[in-house]
Amino acid sequence: MTSISAFAPACSAHDVVRVYGHGDAEVRALDGISVEFERGRFSAIMGPSGSGKSTLMHALAGLDGVDAGRVVLHGGAGIGTEIEISTASDAVLTGLRRDRIGFVFQAFNLLPVLTACDNILLPMRLAGTRPAPQWFDEVVGRLGLTDRLDHLPHEMSGGQQQRVAVARALLPQPDVIFADEPTGNLDSQAGAEVLALLRSSVRETGQTVVMVTHDAVAASYSDRVVLLADGRLAGEIADPTADSVLDAMRGLGAVGAVAR
Repeated sequence: MTSISAFAPACSAHDVVRVYGHGDAEVRALDGISVEFERGRFSAIMGPSGSGKSTLMHALAGLDGVDAGRVVLHGGAGIGTEIEISTASDAVLTGLRRDRIGFVFQAFNLLPVLTACDNILLPMRLAGTRPAPQWFDEVVGRLGLTDRLDHLPHEMSGGQQQRVAVARALLPQPDVIFADEPTGNLDSQAGAEVLALLRSSVRETGQTVVMVTHDAVAASYSDRVVLLADGRLAGEIADPTADSVLDAMRGLGAVGAVAR
């Protein structure tokens, strides 16, 4: 098992294989990969196009199955029991995605007919729960959304919409937040603001964030970068900078990793 810190794992993959297609069209998107992501840390997953980074994140989040190996959402004091995601039933996975796993996607995924407040609260309302008022006020205030709660998505900028998506993910205090290219639809300033908010959620509240990105600057906000190539682990960078990430990506022959 690969690890560069003493932090307890939040989620992990063990000898995971994911294959698409058959025969000459077969693609091994994940080829026996083993890696863990530590609790209370901000980790980024990077690699060339087709390296398996999105497939790995989808497997860790229970959005996609695996053909071999194990995917585990780890438990611990106060954060639920350990679950083997790779063998969990659809009902269990639905519960995990509702209660213990948060998501922030490139496309925001806000419901256009709901206000910012209702979009933020929707997952918890569907689960039949509600946040503590103090925690709601803290999250909304930290994200600068206090005066936007009554706005519909089309009345907000892209950066504000992504802040709503971050608030929606943070509010249930999940074990892990998975962020898939969360700044891909934002300009550089709005993207930097969202990344800083994810960074502060890790630093200030101990949230765990796992982010897929192609952007070296975005990756530099993380504590650790996991590098993939051809569905395998290709290295790691601790305390990354944009330059160290670019150098590593050039070593992998990735032309898509660019600093904004």
